Amino acid sequence: MRIWLSEPPQAQHPNRSPMTMPDIHSRIRRTKGGNVGWVTVDNRARLNILDSTLITRFSAVLERLRADASLRALVVRGAGDRAFVGGADICEMATFDPKRARDFIEGLHRLCRRIRMFPVPTIARISGYCLGAGMEIAASCDLRVASPDAKFGMPEVRVGIPSVIEAALLPGIVGWGHCRELLLTGDIVDGKAAHSMGFVQRVVPAEELDDAVDGWLDSVLSAGPRAVLAQKELLHQWERSGLEEAIQAGIERFSEAFRTSEPNRMMRRFLDRRTRQRRNGTPE
Repeated sequence: MRIWLSEPPQAQHPNRSPMTMPDIHSRIRRTKGGNVGWVTVDNRARLNILDSTLITRFSAVLERLRADASLRALVVRGAGDRAFVGGADICEMATFDPKRARDFIEGLHRLCRRIRMFPVPTIARISGYCLGAGMEIAASCDLRVASPDAKFGMPEVRVGIPSVIEAALLPGIVGWGHCRELLLTGDIVDGKAAHSMGFVQRVVPAEELDDAVDGWLDSVLSAGPRAVLAQKELLHQWERSGLEEAIQAGIERFSEAFRTSEPNRMMRRFLDRRTRQRRNGTPE
């Protein structure tokens, strides 16, 4: 059973207009396995694009959620079904000088880095447009699921700027060929193409997005909490390390895991369940 500790992301307050003031909403959902944070980018009147104010608010929300030791996972989504995040605010960027441009892009990078370094697994739930900054935010998440008609692209070159900051994650996700195609042409692809190139791990009908997210959450929440935290830390380290250093870090983490009772307890539970299955003649 899943219980919202506050209003779920898709719920509409009875006195709230469908077109709310731009904001970043956060909610906590309590489940049997632990608490899950949901963050919603809500600028639905403008395809959930991000300006400086929303970027700052988004970062602040993540910092607050990061301090919540009860969280086991984090889901990022856009309000409505027209966009995940449609990009950065071109109206604001059109007024930039070099200093303001640097301040803006550094703020966006800090936001993406907070997602990348979030201690628990992060999931991007993608419906509609996922462009530019939106694709970088999605790339910063661990898992990505999208509807077939979602729209992905890095169209910065079409407005006179290169794709930067977390666009640097794309070669490792989709390979250099697809990365070059996306960044040099600015072309937009649909969810099926994004899945084919490896950007999203799953594509499901829009009405099944929540079920797909819940499937991942069930898997994460059934795993050992400390093991998942350790695995995320290792993943971060592997991204920055050579092979031998990464292997040695894994050896240290493996040994450290047995300083707690979690491995022994969960392994014993697994063995007991397998013994019962054998006695009952059920498949393992």
